[in-house]
Amino acid sequence: MNIPVFHDDQHGTAIIVAAAVLNAMKLVGKNIADVKICTSGAGAAAIACMNMLMTVGAQRENIYLADRQGLITKKRANSVDPWRGAFAQNIYATELAEVMSGADIYVGLSSAGALKPEMIREMARDPLILALSNPIPEIMPELAIAERPDAMICTGRSDYPNQVNNVLCFPFIFRGALDAGATTINDDMKRAAAYAIAQLAHEPVLESLGTGASAIFGSGYLIPSPFDQRLILRIAPAVAQAAMDSGVSRRPIQDMRAYQDSLKRFVFRSGLVMKPMIERAQGQGKRIAFADGEDERVLRATQVILEEAIGRPILIGRPSVIEQRIERFGLTIRPDRDFDIINPEDDPRYRDYVSLFHNLVGRKGVSLDTARTLVRTNTTVIGALAVHRGEADALICGLQGSFIKHARDIRSIIGLADDSAQLSALSMLIMSKGVFFLADTYMNIDPTAGEIVQIALQARDHLKRFNIDAKAALLSYSNFGSRDGASSEKMRAVYSLLKQAAPDLLVEGEMQGDLAINSALRERYLSQTAFQGEANLLIFPSLEAANVSMTLLTELNNALAVGPILMGTKRPAHILAPSVTSRGIVNMSAIAAAEALAV
Repeated sequence: MNIPVFHDDQHGTAIIVAAAVLNAMKLVGKNIADVKICTSGAGAAAIACMNMLMTVGAQRENIYLADRQGLITKKRANSVDPWRGAFAQNIYATELAEVMSGADIYVGLSSAGALKPEMIREMARDPLILALSNPIPEIMPELAIAERPDAMICTGRSDYPNQVNNVLCFPFIFRGALDAGATTINDDMKRAAAYAIAQLAHEPVLESLGTGASAIFGSGYLIPSPFDQRLILRIAPAVAQAAMDSGVSRRPIQDMRAYQDSLKRFVFRSGLVMKPMIERAQGQGKRIAFADGEDERVLRATQVILEEAIGRPILIGRPSVIEQRIERFGLTIRPDRDFDIINPEDDPRYRDYVSLFHNLVGRKGVSLDTARTLVRTNTTVIGALAVHRGEADALICGLQGSFIKHARDIRSIIGLADDSAQLSALSMLIMSKGVFFLADTYMNIDPTAGEIVQIALQARDHLKRFNIDAKAALLSYSNFGSRDGASSEKMRAVYSLLKQAAPDLLVEGEMQGDLAINSALRERYLSQTAFQGEANLLIFPSLEAANVSMTLLTELNNALAVGPILMGTKRPAHILAPSVTSRGIVNMSAIAAAEALAV
């Protein structure tokens, strides 16, 4: 058949074993070409593993293979199949235990208890033990570590570190093979997958990727978690490239960068909708101040922001704490080289910051002494002052403290975009049904009709930055005048004002939520409406309605929330939800950096 065929139990396991071996040997400073490998089990999976290890550099003469009858030797070569016979050693030993002395690697694909403690006693320094029998491995990790504390252990079980599971590469190897139109899966493609998996273990882990816990490359983390969603981003492009390089691709990928970007839709649900913002921000070098610079999520986001060239981070926090946590989390970012630090406890600009802050808020009940204290202790104030002074282009804050207090600091220091502007919040919900924007979800408790008009126009402008044309629904408990009341009458007034202020805006209302989404229901009331299909911008009459709707929709639909996006500021500033993930911080940073280009 002229299509790629792949046995995941054999070749999938072999690829993961090769990745584990590559990383283990790198960790302990051994050359794979020199290591001695002893294997119990000589079935198809074991043969596939040995062949794969030779593909990444192991030497056949250093491999000792044993089946149920003992070592595969020249004396037995005529009594075994050619695949096992290819590993026959010209030695007198007959049992695996006899050749374990000095072994660097043990690979078990046999049965529970096949590896005895005394067998690993004489292995070389820092041995790698891959005990892959399931559900009970050839030796339990606790027993192996008790005998050899320097050992690195891999099993096939999920309740121990370093799980060798073929799901690490399957189906991602097929994704790359099929996308490149490969006619087969050859050794070059399998080798590329193994190296891609090995390399991923060296990369910092975002807590939102499903790995369950932070992981740092070392003896307890030689290979990524099977739940690391980035596997597709690394394996598929590597396999596709190898298919093209080795001449088995019938449909070469013309733009590998674009292909890699397209795969992000399988990992980050926000990937497609965030793409315009990220592309706009990339390479522009906008400086983003982070008020919570010591927070783990911010530090992990900083790593990604730099990798994706979204901007230049400025972390507000104590340098010693930031550097200690970078080291603890296994991140590769470094102060000065990659990002800047504002130290609240010791910054040469302190007096200037205090003077500016007191000038801005001195007539709002803030004494000079209070100003001095806040510029030492309130990192949102510090970040906002940096933006005001032009030392940062945008501010990200909010992981500690209340939303309204952060908003007050931002308004007092950064200010409003113009005299008619007001602060409001736009939230994006990414659901299976589509992408929806809701306003105002955080700021204005009971806005007037005029204020809602401003909120709607600000939201429309933000949707344009996502390359989305707004279709706005003005929500109420009434459908086009069917019921009177303060809320419905207010939203009716909003409709009239919007038609005057922005005649090109596609807007309908007032109406209930189901009509906003279902055009067939909407047409039962009006045969002709401003837009077809579902609304993508939902404008609410009050904060209560907007916030309750947003939180309910998020939970009931397993929606991904992006935001809130703070609207109406003179320069970009956003207040994060305390539950935000590192990826959420990356998204908000891209939004802030893109906004800064328009200021």
